Parts: sequence; structure tokens; C-alpha cells
Amino acid sequence: MAAAARCVAGVHAGRSLADLLPAVPAPLRPGTQALVFDTLRRAGTARALVGALAERKPPPPVAALLEVALALLLQGTAYAAHTVVDQAVQALPRLRAPALRGFVNACLRRFLREHDALLARAQATPEGRWNHPDWWVQRLQQDYPDQWAAVLAADDRPAPMVLRVNRRQTSREAYRARLAALGWAADPIGADGLVLADPVPVERLPGWGEGAVSVQDGAAQLAAPLLLGDGLPAGARVLDACAAPGGKTAHLLECADLDLWALDADGARAERIRDTLRRLRLPAAGQVRVLTADAGTPADWWDGRPFDAILLDAPCSASGIVRRHPDVRWLRRPGDIDRLAAEQRRLLAALWPLLAPGGRLLYATCSVFRAEGADVVTDFLARHPQARALPAPGHLLPGGLAADATDTTAGFVSAHAMGDNARRGMDGFFYALLAKG
Repeated sequence: MAAAARCVAGVHAGRSLADLLPAVPAPLRPGTQALVFDTLRRAGTARALVGALAERKPPPPVAALLEVALALLLQGTAYAAHTVVDQAVQALPRLRAPALRGFVNACLRRFLREHDALLARAQATPEGRWNHPDWWVQRLQQDYPDQWAAVLAADDRPAPMVLRVNRRQTSREAYRARLAALGWAADPIGADGLVLADPVPVERLPGWGEGAVSVQDGAAQLAAPLLLGDGLPAGARVLDACAAPGGKTAHLLECADLDLWALDADGARAERIRDTLRRLRLPAAGQVRVLTADAGTPADWWDGRPFDAILLDAPCSASGIVRRHPDVRWLRRPGDIDRLAAEQRRLLAALWPLLAPGGRLLYATCSVFRAEGADVVTDFLARHPQARALPAPGHLLPGGLAADATDTTAGFVSAHAMGDNARRGMDGFFYALLAKG
């Protein structure tokens, strides 16, 4: 609980769990992550409860410890209430706050006594009710008048573990049989995916070290088949802009023999692309170039030869993947959306001239906000008459929810056409496929 409290306090201070969790001692990390994820999924309610229970705001680590304990009590944990209270008190010396034992004990016991009244008070605001920042709730209400509440509820449910089988090495059914032999059930999704009935540590997956399989959500697995369509000729030039950590890059190479360029503006993240390809033993055919470069300034890296296909998985708010990254909702700020949308427009405009006539560009974001999806592409189509929208999913909502059909004016198909999404519950995503000429 102390380790979880330090992580939760770090998120409230603006730090990502990607930085915080690796600092937790390895033996504590799985349990700490589980506590932190549960807490952040209930942090709106828990923070409001702390405000109601404490006349004076406690130090950040102690406030976070109260959030962790309250989240456990809110979820109807398998632990008895008195155990949660006792363990929270016992955690205080590890947070260098032993003098606050009586305070924490009193707060938690008051919550147990006045549960209903305090909970009603905490849930009187949108953040306390929906466990997302107020501005996030308002934006979803504007974007999805009929589905916003269901999206917020889906965000608070853990996502399934989804695998992508490396078709260069084995078939999906053969790999599924290997899982079944270990007693692990898995159902097909998309062209290469398997949804595990229960998550397992990646190092226990058969063939993980040899590159037989990757972990990748079903929504992200749509990128390669959408971009490749009915197939590209062997050696086709393909650009994967903003490619790190390399999951979609690898899927493209698993599916086709390509002359593929993979870019990322950050050198450390570009190295992760190389690590991904090495583990998967790719490319098995064709070739790949991994470059550290800003995709929005082609003059710095492009050789002047047009690409047959371009994947732009643009930087975004990550608002569609908060089931897997519950810290995202608390790290984002309202101004981030407009700033990111401007960057997405910049990248799309810079890369479009690099596409050969007759080529295809797939624009993607892992966002549910229309400002980062349909709005960007609708504006681009209005400014580029030679661009034509091909059928694509448009906005996919988390948890198998179907977006309405308002995106069809830009040539998208509504999300309910994606049968796997409705049955399995993919992450939130946006896809638009644009043809040139």
C-alpha cells in the first residue's frame, strides 16, 4: 500500500506510471500495479472522499494512501474492511508519516460508519461520479450524446489481454492449440489475434522469446490489414511514421514483403522499434530502415521517392486506451487536445505530398475525441480535393460500444460494422483511410 501510495501521489503530481512503476522493487511491482490501477479507476470518488473526511489536506503521500485504502473499500474488496484499515495504518512509517496513524485510522473508520452519506457527497460532481476530470466528461458528452456514460463506464473496466500471432512463424490455430495444451483458453479476434480468457505474464507465453507472438490490442491490429488492403506488390515502399514501439511496424512486416521505413522523433523510442523487430526475427523478407526523425519535416530524412502507402499513427491524448493506462485521464489537461490536434494536422499535411498517386494513407489515433479523429480528417479532405476517403472504421469506442454514424459524411463506416469490436471489446481508436488521386 505504501508503494501504491507513492505511485498515486506521483501521478497526481504529473508523472506517468511508465516512469513510476519501474522504480518499485520487482517483488512488489505486480501487486503495486494492481492496487494503483484500481485506485486510479476510482480516483475521482476517492479524492472527493478524502476532501470530505479531512478538514485539513494531508501531505500528498498520505492523501494518496487514503485514496488507495478507500478504493479498496469502494470496490468490495476480498479483504475485510478492518484489514484494509489496519494495513493502511501500518503503511504510514514507510511514508515517513507515523504520527498520522490516528488521523488515517479515524478517516477510514468514519467512512465505514457514514458510507452512504459520504459517498453521495463525493459523487455530487462529475469527477466524483465518473472518475474522470470534469472537462473530459464534458467533451465526451459533446462528442457522444448517447454513448458518453457507457464510454466512461467502459474505461473503468480492465481490458483483456490480446495477442497477435506472428504468421511468419506459425498459424493462429496452431498457436491457440499450444495455449490450450497449457490450459489457457483464447478466442480469435481480427486476422491474427487471440483474446486470452485470463491474462498471463508475457514471459510465460509459449514462443515469446522466439518471437512467435506479441501483445497488441485488437483495435491496433486493424492498422496493417487496413493499410495493406488486398495486398501491395513485393518490395512496395511503405512509411510507418511515429512508429515506436514498433507493434504496427512488425505487423506490417509479418503480413507482407515490404521496403519499410519506420520513423520516430525520439532516439530511445526508435531503439524500441529495433528491439521489437529483433525479438520477432523481422524482417523475414524485404527490408526495413529505422530512423530517428521528425515525420513532420521530410526535408531532413526523405530521399524524394514517393511511398506506395503511409501509416500515420499520430501522437494523441491516448483517451481511447485508459482501460490499460488509467493514469492517462489524470495526466491530460484540457489544452492538450487542441495542441495535439494541431500536431496531427501538421503531420498529415507534411506526409501527404510523400504519397505516390494512387497510394493510400492510413490516419490513426488511439483517441475517442472527435477533435483528434473525424474533425482532423474532415478538415483535411476539405483542403485537399485530390484526397478521397475509403471505407474505414472511423471512431471505435472502448468496450465494444458502437459510435453513431455521423462520421459517414467523411466516408467512414460506423463502428458497429466492426463485428469483432462489438463482440470482444477493443480499445478506443480512430481510423481513416485516404486514397490519393
